[in-house]
Amino acid sequence: MNWSPQIAQDRHVAALEELIPISVRTLQAAYYSHEQMNGALGTVFAVDRQLIRDGTYFVVEQGDRLIGCGGWSKRKSLFGGDHHRPTEDGELDPKKDAARVRAFFVHPDWARRGIGRSILETCEAAIARSGFSQIELVATLAGEPLYASVGYAAVERFDVPLSNGVALPVVRMRKTVPA
Repeated sequence: MNWSPQIAQDRHVAALEELIPISVRTLQAAYYSHEQMNGALGTVFAVDRQLIRDGTYFVVEQGDRLIGCGGWSKRKSLFGGDHHRPTEDGELDPKKDAARVRAFFVHPDWARRGIGRSILETCEAAIARSGFSQIELVATLAGEPLYASVGYAAVERFDVPLSNGVALPVVRMRKTVPA
């Protein structure tokens, strides 16, 4: 199927808040413990309204159902929702900084049908139009194979400390912006 990601709007926030835990608890379950997923929901795995305000977050809908989302950012944060960020996130300089790919989630009923890849292609095209030459992201262990399959290289593995005392292993990845 040919997916057509659309720019997310404020009206999508409730559906995003519903989709994220469903996606995480199902698609991340083979990679993370229940404690890790619960500790990351609402902080690492959460809606970032700044991306919506910037017009850099995309959704895919099937009928009236939101089935996928993801975006990119010209802001400094690499991951996480906006509830724990006290101020607006500063902007990156396209001449020296890498754009960020952020917050990809797909409904488990629609997984592995090209939704994430179509959103990623939409993001990369927008990043190129915005003058960035590099892209950086922090992938979950579940997301790493998708990003690696389209040219992202792992540059660092690290743990994100969570408020419940456990850590979430993730992978920082980079890619040169496609021409």
